[in-house]
Amino acid sequence: MDTAPEPDRVPAADLPPGAVRPAGQWAVVNDRGRLAAVSRRCRHQLADLAQGSVDAEGCLVCPWHQARYDLHTGEMVSGPRGFLGYHGPTPGYSGLVKRFGQLVRLRVRRAVRRGDDVVVLD
Repeated sequence: MDTAPEPDRVPAADLPPGAVRPAGQWAVVNDRGRLAAVSRRCRHQLADLAQGSVDAEGCLVCPWHQARYDLHTGEMVSGPRGFLGYHGPTPGYSGLVKRFGQLVRLRVRRAVRRGDDVVVLD
């Protein structure tokens, strides 16, 4: 008998507004009560986006070099502010990475509250 795999989930109590938490291969975000899930690896240098933050515009911000992602589309809306260990201006490089992040977007899934958990749907 085939059974569907259990969906990835995070306890809702661990996801207050503004929080980002890991759930399997997803970074689950609570943007002022709006739930979303995106793939966890930044398109810049593969940082774990589940360790990121949500900015005032509702974008997911990479914890390493602050690349910003749209939670609806998975598109990188602003490129990184640095590379490797360097944090600072890199206009040409940031533009190139941003273009790549627009073409190769994060995967996006719906996240919904189910009982005491937030569940990532396929």
